[in-house]
This record gives sequence, structure tokens and C-alpha cells, in this order.
Amino acid sequence: MNFRDWNEQQDLTQFLHHEARLLDEHRWDEWQKLFTPDGLYWVPLVHGQIDHLNHASLFCEDALLRSMRARRLEQARAYSQQPPTRTVHVLGNIALESRDDDAGCTVRSTFLLLEWRKTEQRTFGGSVLHTLRRADDGWRIQTKRVDLVNCDAPHEALQVFL
Repeated sequence: MNFRDWNEQQDLTQFLHHEARLLDEHRWDEWQKLFTPDGLYWVPLVHGQIDHLNHASLFCEDALLRSMRARRLEQARAYSQQPPTRTVHVLGNIALESRDDDAGCTVRSTFLLLEWRKTEQRTFGGSVLHTLRRADDGWRIQTKRVDLVNCDAPHEALQVFL
């Protein structure tokens, strides 16, 4: 499926870049507002996982759980965030998967995430499937599914949003 026109491609691409920037700048409240009220942030535990209800996941967070994790990351006394984790997201291969003229669209992209925490640097990569819904003032995330290349590997505590 292709983008309808240059403006549609730019609009969706800029939305994804804006989301990445909010995450890198730890602007959690603004990031939360990008989601629909029932929006889901999901990182499957195994490749090809078809749902988040019948299987364990690395993350499966609704608005409440996303908010709780964001608050933990902001805590001045949070040992894991002394000093605060720094990240940079790099997005690529942004492609329209499907479109529903009334409701929204599904966009697939790839990402690399560089994380600096305390004295260690980690790299994560994978693909992201955003299910987006139209709102009066732009797009909203209904579901953000992040498929890590190494989702089934042992990981030290994952603190950041991918």
C-alpha cells in the first residue's frame, strides 16, 4: 500500500518523528497525550506473538501503566535514573500498511534505539507497528507494537519506552 500523496506521507512521518523526540526528551505527559484513551503500548516477548492477552509480554501497558512507569522514571530518588537515562531513536523504512478512510491507518517502521545508562551503552532495534486514529487535532496512537529483534534474549531491566 502506498501513501496517497506527499502530504500524507509527510504528516505520518512527522508524527512518528515527533513521538520519538518526545521519548528522547523524556516528555512523558506529552507522549501520553498522543494515545487514544484506550491506547495500548505493547512489546511482545517472542517473535510472531499474535496477542497480548494469552501470552507474557516484555511490556503491555494501558494509560495507567504507562503513566506509572513514567512517574517512576521521573522520581528524583529513583536509583536506576541517577543519572537519568539518555536515549536517541532513529526511525526508518516508514511504510503505510493499511488505511481506513474513516478511522485511520496502520504504519510500519523500523527503529534503532541507543541508550546510555550510568556507564553502559545498549542498542535495541526492531520494527514498530502503529495503529493510528484520526482526532480533531491530528493523529492518536491506538496501538503501538514494538517487535524487538532480540525480544527473546535475556535483558537487564528495560527502563525506557522503546
